[in-house]
Amino acid sequence: MVCTRLIGEKTLGAFGRWCLVAVLGVAGVVGQPAVGAASRPEANHPVNPPAGGGTEAKQAILFVLEGVGQDSLKSNTMPVLGRLVKEGAVTWSATAVQPALRLPTMASLITGMSVPKHGMTWNSFEFARGYPRPPTVFDYLDLSGGRDSTIFYMDESLYQLAKPEPYTDHQICGALRPECRASTVVSYVRQYFRKATSGHGYGHAIPSLPHFLILHLPEAGRVGATEGWTSKAYRDALKMIDDAMGSILDIYRDLGLLQSTVVFVTSISPAGASGFGDPTMTPIGASAEPSGGPPPQVLWMASGAGVKKGHRVAAPVSIIDTGATVMRALGLETHTEWESRPVEDVFTRTTEQARP
Repeated sequence: MVCTRLIGEKTLGAFGRWCLVAVLGVAGVVGQPAVGAASRPEANHPVNPPAGGGTEAKQAILFVLEGVGQDSLKSNTMPVLGRLVKEGAVTWSATAVQPALRLPTMASLITGMSVPKHGMTWNSFEFARGYPRPPTVFDYLDLSGGRDSTIFYMDESLYQLAKPEPYTDHQICGALRPECRASTVVSYVRQYFRKATSGHGYGHAIPSLPHFLILHLPEAGRVGATEGWTSKAYRDALKMIDDAMGSILDIYRDLGLLQSTVVFVTSISPAGASGFGDPTMTPIGASAEPSGGPPPQVLWMASGAGVKKGHRVAAPVSIIDTGATVMRALGLETHTEWESRPVEDVFTRTTEQARP
């Protein structure tokens, strides 16, 4: 049996304790400090991105932000993201989905399907509704190339997406625990990677470093919606998630992986969005219907191995295309009926050139 592990369990091998999360959907996070976390100050990162050009990608990272727009870079609080944008391929007008809510949007991101097709229209965790029925990018990564995925979500509603599989490791903490911040999640990524490189696995499904890492960092969107989009608190939140991104890149750099890593970044809600993560927008048992307006336009970018440098993506992009583009970056094909399509414009080589 494979189960979803809850961030914060002090004893990593306590199978029965964290297995209950996957079986019953029990929420709760204990913010324990990571053992042996890196001692470097999180605010001081080399901001040089992974190498672009023709280098083949062997690993992929996806940073999923909220409430970040092009103006977010103007205050100089996000040097890591700014450098990734400068050295990668970017569009600020990627199409998100309707309804513009966290759970439906994240479901579209991982299933590669529009909301009417994947069917998740609500915005809070509901045990009776179960996990997504359509296959996800994690399924396709395993089927097409035996690639493993590790996913760190920072909202309890996303338990709905944490389907246990032998090739995924979901870890979740959220707003119900005030100690669960971007820096806390980074400390758990460090702990996870240290265990994964120990030669003994992590005590879960994946015995080594994952091929695909997803880190959900929603704090800027939360703070902007509650404290104001021009507030100091919002700027501090931007800096916090930028520091977290820099820390993750540091981990890959220290392990000698960064040069063969492709980094994707998307903000699934734009700056100024309200109600995106509010569970009261969809009471238990209710569904959020599309508003009829156009979907939000958001940041979507790639940087690193195999990606064009300093490139503005001209082709239309949807966040639904993320999964297929990750697979394309790792040299995999899907042959499926999902709506996700690789964004070929970001790559230095065509699909034919990239084939061995």
